[in-house]
Amino acid sequence: MPSVPYRCSPDDAEICAGLEQIRAELEIPAGFGDDVLAEAEAVATRGPVTPEGSAATTVTDRTELEMVTIDPPDSMDLDQAYHGERTTSGWRVHYAIADVAAWVAPGGPIDLESQARGFTLYAPDSRVPLHPARLSEDAVSLLPGRDVQALLWTIDLDDEGRLTDATLERALVRSRHKLGYREAAGMIDAGEHPSLVALREIGERRSALEVERGAVSLQLAQQEVVADDTGFRLTYDESLPIENWNAQISLLTGIAAAEIMLDAKTGIVRTLPEPDRRTIRELRATARALGIDWPKDRTYPEVVRSLDPNDPIQAAMIAQSARGLRGAGYEAFDGELPEHTSHSAIAADYAHVTAPLRRLGDRYANECVLAAIADTAPPDWVLAVLPELPRTLGRARNREGNYERAIVDLVEAAILSGRVGETFTGLVTGVDEKKDRIRIQLRKPAVVAYADGKAELGEEVTVRLDGVDIESRRVRFSR
Repeated sequence: MPSVPYRCSPDDAEICAGLEQIRAELEIPAGFGDDVLAEAEAVATRGPVTPEGSAATTVTDRTELEMVTIDPPDSMDLDQAYHGERTTSGWRVHYAIADVAAWVAPGGPIDLESQARGFTLYAPDSRVPLHPARLSEDAVSLLPGRDVQALLWTIDLDDEGRLTDATLERALVRSRHKLGYREAAGMIDAGEHPSLVALREIGERRSALEVERGAVSLQLAQQEVVADDTGFRLTYDESLPIENWNAQISLLTGIAAAEIMLDAKTGIVRTLPEPDRRTIRELRATARALGIDWPKDRTYPEVVRSLDPNDPIQAAMIAQSARGLRGAGYEAFDGELPEHTSHSAIAADYAHVTAPLRRLGDRYANECVLAAIADTAPPDWVLAVLPELPRTLGRARNREGNYERAIVDLVEAAILSGRVGETFTGLVTGVDEKKDRIRIQLRKPAVVAYADGKAELGEEVTVRLDGVDIESRRVRFSR
């Protein structure tokens, strides 16, 4: 998804019209009802209250922690604030999470609307938030320079970065800085902030442990819609190392949360099954076709991690390897654990708990963690929703994926309109023999599309643009 929302310029009227059409087709909400906005204003004025039945009723003052947020520069809905420090045995991480449950009444207008939405949705011209801005970008957001009630994780790690202890409480926190990724990276390089230096150390060790666990890391080329002074454009996103280090803190927290909920036998986890034997056989066949060595004793994660995205042949293999990551979902449980709880790409049990302003399920998972730590049952309003929550989140996730793909398709068509008949160089990342077509990844512009014709996986080919239809968001290429 775009890292920042953008406005349409007058020259992009066709794209703006297309975006509105997509939202209409997918029934993306345009705003909030008066009842939702009224409740948001009322609770923002009132302040946070302990959720009914919550196991954590005490709010500890932890404003002495010099926490920071690290997000895209224009973000205002700040879910997490971080603080890390060296200890005699390793590191201690403090991770503050927006306490949405302290503001959203179960069964109220905001709650019901968030159930219908599921996730915050992003487009290059706008953002469709899970909660009204009065909450997500103001009252609940962990913006710097003010005391905010949050859920505070305290996580201890040993010298190798392994999790040794984790707990969660309600606390008053104060973020000191709102940092973008590049700004935070510069501070780390300069050694200016001990907590940020610890972020790099922890991130590197947690990344190494990922490899040890056998986690899967696909370095896929991610298309991103960007808007600037000249209008919309497509690019392949390039991430900074600090983005991975920051993500490792969120992953660490999700792993700790899953462990706590599974021990208590009540909660919700994010799951991904292991690729089945057929998929592995197909991927091994693809590797042979591409001339990539896959010894019998090497696992799928090991092979994927060894691939170089800058090599055309290996980049094609990376694209094909995404087939091993299909089937992600959620599993909720209360009293009896489901048969499958793990997330194969993370190679651990894992839960979504760190983005409650943008994801519905995190609010419920955090309350389950608080209850487990207190050795009591979660609130009734959590248990009432828990059984249906995986299906609710699954529907919302499908809509999110359809929305993002449709936006990219639209911008691809708009950027290519007027270039019919031109030729482009691309990399073959997929072959559909039944339909006699190939999937190609163009270098410039950053387009991924199908082309009529035959070619080998990993081959660099020249294709001709035969047609563009912006309204249907389709482009046609051929060899």
